[in-house]
Amino acid sequence: MDNRKWTTPEDLKNLLCELVSWNSETFSEGEKSFPEKTRDKLNALTYFREHPDRISLHQADLGRAYLTALYKHEDIRQTVVLVSHFDTVQTEEYGELQPLAYYPEKLTKALKAYKGILDPDAIQDLESGDYLFGRGTMDMKMGLAMHMALLEKASIEQWPINLLLVTVPDEEVNSSGMRSAVSTMADLQHTYDLDYQLFLNSEPSFTQKPGDTNHYIYSGTMGKVMPAALFYGKESHVGEPLKGMTANYIASFLTQRMEWNPRFQEEHLGEQTPLPVSLQQRDLKQYYSTQTPARAQALYNVFLMQRSANDIMDLFAQTANDAAKSCNAAYQKILKHEQTSGIGNVRVLRYNELETHARQHYGDAYVENIRAEVSADSTMDERDKSLQIADQLMISCQELAPAIVLLFAPPYYPAVNTSKETITKEAIQLLKDMGEQYGIDLKPIHYFNGICDLSYVNYQGTDDGLVSYEKNTPVWGMDYHIPFEIMQNLQAPVLNVGPFGKDPHQMTERLHKQNAFRYTPAMLEGLINRLFC
Repeated sequence: MDNRKWTTPEDLKNLLCELVSWNSETFSEGEKSFPEKTRDKLNALTYFREHPDRISLHQADLGRAYLTALYKHEDIRQTVVLVSHFDTVQTEEYGELQPLAYYPEKLTKALKAYKGILDPDAIQDLESGDYLFGRGTMDMKMGLAMHMALLEKASIEQWPINLLLVTVPDEEVNSSGMRSAVSTMADLQHTYDLDYQLFLNSEPSFTQKPGDTNHYIYSGTMGKVMPAALFYGKESHVGEPLKGMTANYIASFLTQRMEWNPRFQEEHLGEQTPLPVSLQQRDLKQYYSTQTPARAQALYNVFLMQRSANDIMDLFAQTANDAAKSCNAAYQKILKHEQTSGIGNVRVLRYNELETHARQHYGDAYVENIRAEVSADSTMDERDKSLQIADQLMISCQELAPAIVLLFAPPYYPAVNTSKETITKEAIQLLKDMGEQYGIDLKPIHYFNGICDLSYVNYQGTDDGLVSYEKNTPVWGMDYHIPFEIMQNLQAPVLNVGPFGKDPHQMTERLHKQNAFRYTPAMLEGLINRLFC
């Protein structure tokens, strides 16, 4: 008797509910303990008791770890890498139901008394009984549960294929887990002589628009880059406003031109990236007073398909110069009306120009000391540190003000697409055929419409495309790094096949039970067996 643990739909539901109950919000203590608990679950399998060296925890950052578990058939090199993340976003939006957010069956039952706060689609799904609600049910602990079940079945039935499970923390913020894991994947490839054939993620199928009920499979993932700006004006008393220039005034011109700007939208293979939006804008004045705010910052979200970081920085600079031109024209009109001279026109600088100016005037040691002091401040994240370094340099170089300083803030996700690969085409056709058996019309999409850890494998970029990113990311090489060279060596098609659900990152996050516990696991098993075994 092989004593299978995660074979039936009921087994998978119980596994999912257990994984979800392990609260693993990004940066929480639960995120730190989650991979150890998962390792303990997998160590209950006979295969890993017999091969303890093939399951390991590896350190990422901030006390967090990722887990690798390898089922290795002794005579086979072909390997499918099963990629997932186990962190989740916060749960404050659940309100008084927050204590139940990580207990799907209890939450689903409790929500029946809260229909007044649900939208009609969520009410319909709740009443149908077809969905399981809860944080992490959809995004993406069901994906991990399916991968664990595949490992179990492959090891018991001795499938003639290798499966490498890689589950990581921190996908929701910086992807530090996956950025660390790529080096381990490369090491394992060498140690066990693995031939990576496919990187298979099981992020859920995301709706493309409200009311969408299609089940999608993805042969790539969009990239993301975050242009940021430091606005540096000149302080004044509110009674003498034209003796200075508020940073908020300058910022308003750029944000107006960045929000929903179609120049940043890409189209490839008939698909489009979402329009850019601002993710943060605030001035850096810490306390209320009648001194005007002279410094401000903003972060903008830009999705990528074919463009490089260099391309985005060039577009960002063009947009910022347009904004500065309009700002200066409006400012001069005010000065003329008030019959005063003002403080000069706003200029646009890239961060590397600011840093070069500071090094020339104060020396390399001065600049490196600022970078080191900011890096050592554990109260700030990578975005705050990036803008703080630029801010400290501008404080020393006020002769450059008023100015807009352009930079990149982490994270950066390269776009990946392998739709034209033979294995990808075969996989999609197999999945569509299997989907038809379950009455599911699977729809292939070239780019996953959200960030995804698959961005850190199969890297196709060039060194030239990274120059702007490395030079204009103040924390590059200290608090933030991407192992591009290793990523270039992890060459295999990517595919994202996950369960159907709705409303990730919302109180109504939910998972379609039949799809998650029956259909998608069967399709994943069939895909691996028919394509590689």
